[in-house]
Amino acid sequence: MPRKPRFFIPGIPLQVVQRGHNRAQVFFEDEEYETYLAFLAEATERYGCAVHAYVLMPHHIHLLVTARKEGAVSRMMQHVGLKFVPYINRVRETSGTLWEGRYRSSLVDDAYLLSCMQYIELDPVRSKVVRTPTQYKWSSYRANAQGRSDPLVTPHVIYEGLGRSAPARRTAYRARLRDRLTPAQLDEITAAWQTGTPLGARSFLDKVERKLKQKVGYAKRGRPPKRTEVQ
Repeated sequence: MPRKPRFFIPGIPLQVVQRGHNRAQVFFEDEEYETYLAFLAEATERYGCAVHAYVLMPHHIHLLVTARKEGAVSRMMQHVGLKFVPYINRVRETSGTLWEGRYRSSLVDDAYLLSCMQYIELDPVRSKVVRTPTQYKWSSYRANAQGRSDPLVTPHVIYEGLGRSAPARRTAYRARLRDRLTPAQLDEITAAWQTGTPLGARSFLDKVERKLKQKVGYAKRGRPPKRTEVQ
């Protein structure tokens, strides 16, 4: 069966997920997380990708990234893989693959962007790894919600629209995160990256299909979030 193509439109964010081979754990030591982030920062600069949110979980990574050039995200992920996998094999004295094949991705509509950021940054809480997102070091939460310096994070224009100043934006963002995503919203975001279907209302999918001149498929969807109400 042919592999489903990845959909890309310059300037539209992508959520990107890559899981460990056979769902195995990928990260064990702090140094491994730090090394992955260093390789990712190097790759984003080289290929012109802007990361708006990220989390490195023990068994997978999840990014929200925007690129202006076709193939930039694929080259970014390839760059990281070509450096990180040999590094892991060397330090652990192992060999073979680390990831579950190709990464998965889906385009994200502006109306869903903040919800997607929340989905990513609260993954450690949903997974019961920590009780609060501030306790987890390997995500963009402390940059977006608390203002901690993180050279990997580039604020998206939708995030910047939360307030006129950086403190105001962080306050508004934390307020959004206090209200959890509903089960339907969680299912919708998960289905999008699992199937490669663009994350957005039907009008967004129609727009993507017109732009790409092809069908993009449809994942099971819940009720679309309202940008000013859904957290």
